[in-house]
Amino acid sequence: MAELENNSPESCSHNCSTCGSNCASRTGAAPDFKAKLADGCSVKKVIGIVSGKGGVGKSTVTSLLASATNKDGFKTAILDADITGPSIPKAFGLSNDGVGMTVDGKLMIPDKSANGIEIISTNLLLENETDPIIWRGSLIAQAVKQFWSEVCWKDVDYMFVDMPPGTGDVPLTVFQSLPIDGIIIVTSPQELVSMIVTKAVNMATKMNVPILGLIENMSYLKCPHCGEQINVFGESHIDEVAEQHNMKVLAKLPMDPKNAAYMDAGAVEAIDLPEIKEAVKVIEAL
Repeated sequence: MAELENNSPESCSHNCSTCGSNCASRTGAAPDFKAKLADGCSVKKVIGIVSGKGGVGKSTVTSLLASATNKDGFKTAILDADITGPSIPKAFGLSNDGVGMTVDGKLMIPDKSANGIEIISTNLLLENETDPIIWRGSLIAQAVKQFWSEVCWKDVDYMFVDMPPGTGDVPLTVFQSLPIDGIIIVTSPQELVSMIVTKAVNMATKMNVPILGLIENMSYLKCPHCGEQINVFGESHIDEVAEQHNMKVLAKLPMDPKNAAYMDAGAVEAIDLPEIKEAVKVIEAL
C-alpha cells in the first residue's frame, strides 16, 4: 500500500513488518527530519538563540543581534519560536495586523519592523496579544515548523530563532527541523550559571549543533553618577564556564534603564550597544 511506502520518521509505526524497502532503518540511512522552505524562498544562515533558564533576556539579545546585523546592511529575519511566551513583536512595536498572505493564499508574509527586519510570531496572529496559547507540545512544535515552511522568507541573509528556555520540545524541534548554522547561549551572572549553561551545551553537542559562544546579559550596572561598575547579581563566572567548555564569551551586556525603556516602547532598533559588536562579527563571519 502507498501509505506503507511513505516511511517518514513522523509516520513511523515502529512495526517493521509494515515498512517498505526504502525505510531508513532498512537502508541504513539516517532519518531526515529537516523541514523544507517553500518554493522560491531562501535563508542563508540560521542562528538559534537559546538559554538554559528563563528570565535572562534571551529575546532582548535576539532583538539586539537582529537589529545590529540589519544595520550592517544584511537582510535579517526573526522566527519567534517561543510560541507560548512571545515577546519579539513588543520589542519592535508590532501589533497583530501586519502579517499578510501571498496572492495564492498558501504562505504567510511576515511582518516588518521599522527598519525592515522580517518577523513572524504567534503574537502577530492572535486577535489579542494577551490571549494565551494553551497547546500541548506537539502542536507547539508543529507551529515552529509552519513558521519555517509556510512563511514567505525571501532572500534572507540571517535568520535568528528566538527559542523558549530549557531543553524541551521546541529546542529539539528547531535543532532537528531547521538547518541551524550555530547557536548562541544567553545567560546571566548567577551562581547556577555553570549547571544551566552545561545543560544547553550538552544538548547542542548531542544534536551536533555548533555553539558560536556565550553572551552574558545583565552583567553589570554602571553608576550614572561616578561610572563605577556594580555587579548587581554578584561576581560573574562566565569566563570560567566558557573556559570549561572551550567556548568564547561574545559579550557582557550591561543593565541600562534607558535601553529597557526603548524595549518597552517598541523601539529596540534605536538602541546602539557597542558591547554587542563582537557577537555580530562572529555571526557575520559565518
